[in-house]
Formats: sequence, C-alpha cells, structure tokens
Amino acid sequence: MKTKAKTKTPQPGVLFQVEVKSLESHLFAIKLTVKQPTRRQRVSLPVWIPGSYLVREFAQHLQHMQATQGGKPVPVRQIDKNTWQTETDPTKPLQLSYEVYAFDPSVRTAFLDRTRGFFNATSLCVRVVGQDEAPHAIDISANHLPADWQLATGLKPKKVDPAGFGRYTTENYDELADCPVEMGSFWSGEFVARGVPHRFIVGGAGAWFDSERLLADAQRICEAQIDFWHGPKGKAPFKNYLFMLHASGEGYGGLEHRNSTALICQRTDLPALPPTRSTSGRAGGETLASSEEKPAALKATDGYTTLLGLISHEYFHTWNVKRMRPAEFRRYDYDRENHTELLWFFEGFTSYYDDLFLRRTGLINDTTYLHLVTKTFNQVEQTPGQRVQSVAQASFDAWLKYYRIQENSPNATVSYYTKGALLAICLDLTLRAEGKGTLDDVMRALWTLGEGGPVREADVARVLKLVGKRPFTTELKDWVHGTTTLPVLNLLEQAGAQVQHDKAPLAQQLGLRVTETNGVILKNVLRGGAAEAAGMAAGDEWLAVEFEPSSRAQNAESWRITKLEEVNLLRGQRTTLTAIVARDKRLLRCTLHWPGTTQAIKLGVADASKLATWLN
Repeated sequence: MKTKAKTKTPQPGVLFQVEVKSLESHLFAIKLTVKQPTRRQRVSLPVWIPGSYLVREFAQHLQHMQATQGGKPVPVRQIDKNTWQTETDPTKPLQLSYEVYAFDPSVRTAFLDRTRGFFNATSLCVRVVGQDEAPHAIDISANHLPADWQLATGLKPKKVDPAGFGRYTTENYDELADCPVEMGSFWSGEFVARGVPHRFIVGGAGAWFDSERLLADAQRICEAQIDFWHGPKGKAPFKNYLFMLHASGEGYGGLEHRNSTALICQRTDLPALPPTRSTSGRAGGETLASSEEKPAALKATDGYTTLLGLISHEYFHTWNVKRMRPAEFRRYDYDRENHTELLWFFEGFTSYYDDLFLRRTGLINDTTYLHLVTKTFNQVEQTPGQRVQSVAQASFDAWLKYYRIQENSPNATVSYYTKGALLAICLDLTLRAEGKGTLDDVMRALWTLGEGGPVREADVARVLKLVGKRPFTTELKDWVHGTTTLPVLNLLEQAGAQVQHDKAPLAQQLGLRVTETNGVILKNVLRGGAAEAAGMAAGDEWLAVEFEPSSRAQNAESWRITKLEEVNLLRGQRTTLTAIVARDKRLLRCTLHWPGTTQAIKLGVADASKLATWLN
C-alpha cells in the first residue's frame, strides 16, 4: 500500500525563545533565531508601546547582546540607542542571545520576581529589521519556575502544555507586540459573550475575592459592547479574549490589546464575598444569573465601580483604537514618537463610553453615573491649562507633556481623557437634542464606513454631518481646536440632570494641590489663584500661619500646621494671613489674601424620564 510521506512543519522565519534566567535577579534570557538574515542584519528594540504615548527607552534594560552562526561568534555592535547590527553569512541562520532586566510592575513593560512574571514583547523581543511581516514564533519555557505557575496570553498556541508553556505563533511582529504574557499562580475563570469565549485571570487576590460576581459583571459589559458595535446578531472581530488583572497593594492602570488587556487594580477594589458566604464549591466558570438579583450587600463600592470602568474602557478600545485607529497609526513606527491630534477621540470618547456602559448594563444607577460625570467635570474645571491648550494640541503633545507630569502641568495642559469625555457628552447630547441621531450612530457609522480601519478628523466631521444632517464645523473648531468652555452643564440640564453648586475643597479655593502625608507640601500652585498671588511655589512646605495682632492681643499670633484644613480653622473671619513656608531650607513669609468662595459642581437627577432617553 502506498502511503503519503509526512512533511515537516516549516520553521518560522523569526523564532524567539524566552526563559527565566533568575527570579531573584529579575532577568529574562532571550534567544533569537533568524532563519534568513541579511549580510548586515539589524535588530531593534522598540522605544515605546502602542497605547502608552511616551518614549520609554526599553533598551536601557537589555544587556549581554551576543551573536553566533553555526555555533561560532559573529561580530555584533550597537549602532544607536536601540539598534544592533551583525556581520553575517546570509546563507546560514543567525542566533542572537541577550538578557532583559524586568522589574517594572506597570502594564507597559516587564516584571519578574518570585511572585509573578509579566512581559510585553516590546520590552523583550527585538524587531528583525526588514522582516516585520514575516511569521514569528515564540517559545516560552517553564524552566526555573515554581511548579504551580501557569501562563496566560492572547497569542495563538502552536504546541503548549496544560499550564500554557510552549510555542505560540504570530503572523508578524505587530501581532507579537500586541499580546502580553502573564505567568504565575493566578485564579482563572471563563464566560462566553455573544458566542466568543472570554477568559479572566486574577493574580494577587485573597480568598475573600468574589470571582463569580466579577465574571458576571464583566460578561454584561462585554455583551453590551459587542451589541453596540455589531448588533445582537453581529460577530465580534476576535475569536477569543483575555483579561489579565493583577491586584496589588497600590496601583491602577490598563493597556489595551487586540484580543486581550492587561489591568492593575488595588486589592481593595476587587469585589468581596459577603461574610456569611462560603468560598467552597465555587466553579471558576460559573456566573450569576443577573446583577439585578444580587442582594443589597453586594452593592458596588467606589473602588469596584472604578475597576468595572477600567474593564469597560480597555474592552471598548478593542474597537476604538486597536482596529479603528488614527491614520497616523496605520503602521506603528516603534523607533520614535507617532504623533496624532486624535487622542481626544480615541481616548476621550472611550472615557465617555466606559462609565456609560456601566449605566446601560444596570451595574450603576443614574445617581452614581452623574457622580462620575461630576468628578470628570470638576477635574477639567479645576485645571487652568484647559484655557491654554486645546484637546487637539493635548493629543499631539502627549509624548512631551501628558506622560511627563511636573509642577506646572495643570497650568499648561489639559487631559484629552477628561475633556475629551466631556466633548463626547456635548456632541451626544447636541445630536439627541436636535433629534437627528446620537453619538452611538456616529461611532457605528465610522466603524462601518472605514471598515474598522484608519480614521482622520475629516472622517469624524463627515460622519457627524451625515448623522446630524448639518455640518459640525463650528463645534469642532471651538471644542476640539479651541479653548472655549464646553456647554456641558446646559446640555446636561436639558437632558434631565440637576446642576447644583457646591463649595470647592479648600485646596482648590486657594489654588493649590497638596500632599499631607508628612506636613503640608505644595504639589502644584494653580495659575491665577490666591497662593500664586502670595508668592507660594510648588515644592514649598507650608509650616505655619501668622496673624497680625488683634484687639485682644498685643503680639502677632503664630501657629504650626500639619493639615491644610487647620489654616481655615485658625483664621476665623480674618481675610489676610502670613503663610510661613520652607523653600530650599529658607523660611519665607508670604502674604495670603483669602479668596472668595470658589464653586464646584454637583450633578443630580432632576427628570428621570428625560435621563432615561439618554442613559438607558
């Protein structure tokens, strides 16, 4: 009988082998095989990671770069800050080996110790210049790791063991760069949203963690967003999805990827089991029937609401920035800044929809949602930089300013997240008030017309005109490229919200942002405030207050302070005081004239039926 000869599976053109060298030294060891190198083959480690717009110079953690062919050393030299070049024989495979120090607990880079391991390929895997589009593979070894460690990633498995270690393949370097890897002893659960398998892993949680509730709530968010983009019968643009959440003592953040997200929260933000409920017999993949069936004891805490908002935000990015993205991001340039003026849309609008989906799914009520909008509004209103920088400028300058916060940042910059979210509210409520459509229609039309591809501001303007039946030229000019105050309060009142005026916190009244851990330290002195007029400066330690002699006392009064609120209590009805501050080890006296009452905004429910047409 004639049989067909077995064919060998072709080896990938670019193969990485990742192994832990030392948990205690926080070192990964990487070997790279390039099947068909060029005569002067270059490799380059990215300087940034998409989604986090700052040149972070990942190459600073790379060491011991060596190259061989056929077991013999070949010359390799560094030619710039993140690029190496070899002198090779193009007919033979090239092997490179190096190590990467990994001790950054953020979602952006890499981390390794005895408790967990995590990495983005942009921190560990060099680009083989000229072969970005070649098939890549990565072997991740369990050597030198605790026996109970597992591995989770959005990468496509080729040959892996039950714990997840082994070979994964990608179509190109971009795909490899967009799938982070988590290793450790973590909880894992699963659910299906509109036919798509979703996995949720959580590391660092305690036995009190209510995994069933987290799965149920995440499932509701995912189903609502898939329906938003594709309708109840539509199909998501990914075959599976992975949430990787690390719970820590302190920390918060998330980074979106094409079929996964890396998240960090405080342990206290996780949902907790009621004291009377047992953890025994819980199945990782079980879900609750409905959040509306939960007892009052399971009401979301502020921290858990924040975590759900983070989950919602990063999941929405699966469409809005990972697939439908700025035209400038059509092809990432990993070696330098990739500027765009559209982060107000891709980050700001996502920041609008993240909390809105918590309301639409019933995970929060109208009052809680309006409380979240209140926080966003006051954050923008209390930032003098909103009158200096437009959200388009803030987007372009993200690389220089947003991720490089310093003492003058509030006076010179505005967040494209927060003001972008308010801009989205204004556009949505304007469209609804005019009765021509909604921002939902705009988002879906952009997705459909662009087939989830590159987007320019002209595309946003074109779709706004298509949906709203009129040009939005003035709004885009004033709200996006200008520093005009947004009409958000008027629009919210028309939509059924109640706008109340509250007394601003004391620091805001004085034009300050302070820390009070060890005395009163001035973090920021805000432009145009009473503290600036008095000559106080960022970095000052406010030690004491002094008052002129009163009718009852012949000598001046001097009081030591350790909390800002003490200043208000000590001054009584007096409108002028002397602030004694320490700067560069010198004591300075600053005459402070007490300002009039500064207002903050508080939103509530005025007309629930009107709000329902927007929020439900």
